Amino acid sequence: MSTREQNERKFQHWEDLPDGQRRYWLDVSSRSGWKLRYLKEVDTKEVTTRFYQEVYDEIGQLVEVHHKYPVDLGHRKV
Repeated sequence: MSTREQNERKFQHWEDLPDGQRRYWLDVSSRSGWKLRYLKEVDTKEVTTRFYQEVYDEIGQLVEVHHKYPVDLGHRKV
């Protein structure tokens, strides 16, 4: 389990959600010009409740979502 400080250092972006939860995200650019966004949602104790990846094409349009935790649902086209 990561601490709040570790999550803030690793993801660099976050927003507070209702009920004290938090969403962190990290953007990574691909060589093809697409962007990957890794999102992690945690409860008030910083326990991960959801982790997923969004894939954006070269014009910034969301094209895929990959839910990884708590259940890996694979890549799904949007």
